[in-house]
Amino acid sequence: MRTQFRLLIALPLLMAAPAAGQDLLGPLQNFVDTLTERPATPGPAPEAEPATPPPVPRPRPPSLPDEPVVEPPRPPIAAPDVEAEPEEAPAPAPVAEPEPDPEPERVYQVACPAVIMGLVEAEMAPPLSEGICGEQSPLVVTGVMSRGRMVPLSSPVTTNCQMASAPPRWVETVDGYAEAMLGSAVAEIGAGTSYMCRNRNNAEAGFTSEHGFANAVDVTGFTLEDGRSIGVEGDWLPAAEPEGRLLRLAHDAACSGFSTVLGPEANEEHKDHLHLDLGCHGASCTARICE
Repeated sequence: MRTQFRLLIALPLLMAAPAAGQDLLGPLQNFVDTLTERPATPGPAPEAEPATPPPVPRPRPPSLPDEPVVEPPRPPIAAPDVEAEPEEAPAPAPVAEPEPDPEPERVYQVACPAVIMGLVEAEMAPPLSEGICGEQSPLVVTGVMSRGRMVPLSSPVTTNCQMASAPPRWVETVDGYAEAMLGSAVAEIGAGTSYMCRNRNNAEAGFTSEHGFANAVDVTGFTLEDGRSIGVEGDWLPAAEPEGRLLRLAHDAACSGFSTVLGPEANEEHKDHLHLDLGCHGASCTARICE
């Protein structure tokens, strides 16, 4: 490397003095040739190049700073061609339905054996309830059986089953006596008060009458088949007359089938009728009142 440098320095000097350097040109040329023929410094043998050089990749463009990727706007999706539905009108406010009427309370009543057996003619009535008074299974009685036929009442009476079951035997006794002693059977029984919510003897205070429990009936008299009418108020006296005897027989016969029997001789309240009931008297309800 130094020799080449020196040569480069000497060469312009020679060119500047051709005359003087003619003598030196020959030896200098030989010196240069000697330098050029020197073997190269030994080094690693160059690698054999491939027959076909690999393709040189194209230079990549200079990297640019990262930029946000912006997607191209998408075309709007066309909505299906559907006719717009009209807006629904607001639902009307619900109308409050009227509350149903409460069901009536169930009524529990019992059948009466006397009615089933045909001893009395009667129909079941709705329960009675009036203050302290009332009856759960009242009957409206219209007739009483006597000696194989139904003897009607002058007006229906309302009683309980126990009270409705007592008259048949009593009516049969009175009916037989009337036919035997007066020559004519009983055609109709005169009926007075039956159910009525009141005190005994219509007093302002005191015990409730058995009428208030449908447990009593009043009998005003009898009508015979021959048309004669025998009434307690008009025929109780004279007692010796056939009509008076029939009424007294009816009073006394009732004392064996009812717990209370009151007639004209009991008090002024009963001057026109016989009061018959099945009220309780005494500690065991076995005592009887017959006046």
